[in-house]
Amino acid sequence: MTSLADQDLESLGGPLSILTRQKRDHERLDRLLQRLDRSAPGVEEDATLQAIARLVFPHAFAEESVIWPAARRVLPDGEELTLQVEQEHQEVNELWTSLEDLAPGTPERRDVLARLATVLREDVRDEEDELLPRLQDALSTRRLQLLGVAWEAVRRTAPTRPHPVVSRRPPGNALAALPLTVLDRSRDALESGGRRFPHLHARTSRTSDRLATVAGRVEQAGPLRRGEDPSTHRD
Repeated sequence: MTSLADQDLESLGGPLSILTRQKRDHERLDRLLQRLDRSAPGVEEDATLQAIARLVFPHAFAEESVIWPAARRVLPDGEELTLQVEQEHQEVNELWTSLEDLAPGTPERRDVLARLATVLREDVRDEEDELLPRLQDALSTRRLQLLGVAWEAVRRTAPTRPHPVVSRRPPGNALAALPLTVLDRSRDALESGGRRFPHLHARTSRTSDRLATVAGRVEQAGPLRRGEDPSTHRD
């Protein structure tokens, strides 16, 4: 197997291929993580984290909804390979959620950020060096391109924030997509408006917090937790 990092556009299956799309996002993530290392605590760090979140969470949600079910169908050890990645995704969700309670610049927050960057980089390597090359060997270029189109459609309409309680697998994650996407993207719009118009910041922040409370209640709905492996289940 050849890592995606060592393959060119043609060998990956062209611009539509899921392999090309994954490699593109992974390269963008690497640039953002390097920026995070240089970001000063506070506004600069928060802006970088927001950019990472808007990349990572829709990307991972689409993987769990589209790519990993396909891998479990066609790879003999697809269950083991995808579970490892799902566990990494779960840790990212939990680490990200814990940041909300840590003040900028504190040693505790720096430790969580360091671990978050480590897990994200490990996730990329597990996908690019093993799981995705295995999928490449098992599927035709046409199938890889169809997977890429499906993944992109889900990614563009997926939740943009961490949801550690929701199932990492269908049917739970599929049922969670619509309500959590509406809530997350509404919060994104509110917070963006608050930054553009500082006199509205207090109001938009309060509304965003209310939507966060609603999202927390939605996460606890029984159907949204179905299908999950016990190792990634959280109360």
